[in-house]
Amino acid sequence: MSRFPFAVVATLGLLAVSACATTTTGAPPMSGQTPPVVMSCNADSAKPAAIGKTATAAVVERARVDAGARTARVLKPGQMVTMEYLEGRLNIDVDAGNVISRVRCG
Repeated sequence: MSRFPFAVVATLGLLAVSACATTTTGAPPMSGQTPPVVMSCNADSAKPAAIGKTATAAVVERARVDAGARTARVLKPGQMVTMEYLEGRLNIDVDAGNVISRVRCG
C-alpha cells in the first residue's frame, strides 16, 4: 500500500489551514486611510465635575465626556460587577445615597 494519497491529503489540509491564517505587519495605514481611534480614560479630568454630586444621567455623562471615556458605569455599594479591565470605561462609585465618592478608569 502506498503512502502517496496520505501525503497529498495531508499537504492539501495544511494548505487549506494556512490559507485561513492572517498576519499583521504593524505597518502604518496606507495613504488615505484613517488609523483606528483609541479611546482612553483620564479619571482625574472627571473628578471636579463628579465627586460629591448625585449620580444623575447628566452628571454621569458629563464625567464620561470629561474623562474622554467611551463608556461609564455607576457602581453601587455591594453591587456585583465584572472585573475585566476596559481602558475606555469610566467607573463611578457612589455611596448609599447615590452620591459620587470616586471615579476611576477600567
